[in-house]
Amino acid sequence: MGSVVEKSALIICGDYMEDFEVMVPFQVLQAFGVRVDCVSPTKLPGQKCFTAIHVSLGFEHYSELPGHLFTLNSNFNEVEVGCYDALVIPGGRFSELFSVDERVLSIVKAFAEAGKPIVTTCHSQLILAAAGLLKGKKCTAFASMKPVIELAGGIWWEQPGITSPFDITACLKDGNILSSIGWPAHAEILKTLFESMGARIHTTKANSVLFLCGDYVEDYEFNVPFRALQALGCKVDAVTPSKKKGETCVTAIHDDEGAQAFSEKRGHNLVITANWSDVSVYDYDCLVVPGGRSPELLVMNDKAVTLVKEFAERNRVIAGVGQGQWLLAAAGVLKGKRCASGDGMKVMVKMGGGELEESKGCVSDGKLVTAVGWPALPYFISHLSKLLGLSLSFE
Repeated sequence: MGSVVEKSALIICGDYMEDFEVMVPFQVLQAFGVRVDCVSPTKLPGQKCFTAIHVSLGFEHYSELPGHLFTLNSNFNEVEVGCYDALVIPGGRFSELFSVDERVLSIVKAFAEAGKPIVTTCHSQLILAAAGLLKGKKCTAFASMKPVIELAGGIWWEQPGITSPFDITACLKDGNILSSIGWPAHAEILKTLFESMGARIHTTKANSVLFLCGDYVEDYEFNVPFRALQALGCKVDAVTPSKKKGETCVTAIHDDEGAQAFSEKRGHNLVITANWSDVSVYDYDCLVVPGGRSPELLVMNDKAVTLVKEFAERNRVIAGVGQGQWLLAAAGVLKGKRCASGDGMKVMVKMGGGELEESKGCVSDGKLVTAVGWPALPYFISHLSKLLGLSLSFE
């Protein structure tokens, strides 16, 4: 993980910020060598913020479910705006509280005065309004924010043709203000942020990547690399044997809450983007198997195991995270390969003929990439990108 010029970003965090909208930029920026400091007023480094899952469950309004506990890594009172190249403010209800916090507003104003990119999503545009930064600016947000933006002197913009959250793809840039309706647009948000920070994406060819999923796939282990690869220009699909294009899988949140094993909660929905019957190994350069409990489901499906074997036989890149090693072991992919594995998969890796590298969070061996779980995703994305001939440099 590195870049030609060292870059850094600041994320302002708070309780009940949107889970994806903090973790996706946090991990993806790190994957490409950006230092990311996460701060919150009244909290110290090492303390945690509650996150929230915002997803449609069929009601008139989106639901808010409990997310991960996000650990802060820097001190709000020691923030020096001059040390950072970008600011990210996730969406969520915390933005209402911070919109009247003069300490937060002074930091946001300082980024604006310096002309540094400021990313806002969903509801965090409220903080821009409170800081007086929207006058004459085009801005988008969750639809309920329209009167706020207009009353602040901003120009409301809305992506046309949206009929569901999965149609949300746009990130609007006006000067140094980057705005989006929310997390479904993370591919474009990341791409626009990279460009605004002076990044160049280097690739040796166009890449196509297939994610093999099922219900209760690990939330981060699917979404973070999925959005990162999209941002780098890859064609990325998600497929499962039992569902059609346009249907959804529910994800699972696995988090360390102090028990002997990670807790599990319901996460966001993910949309299946391809029909199983249309999938051909020849159309993809890489197969990614995220963890969670979905690999335990997929390993009982002969079609899923056969697909993994076909990718291996055709010498394609194969990547597994966490419990994804369960399916890779069943398909014979781990035999003789060095592997990273969390405690829950160590026996499975050994039974599959893999060689455990106990001290590493992510390992590449030939065209195989394995990671212990979502905390290692920055390294996983970095390793996988290199195997696909993708890199990013800052100037």
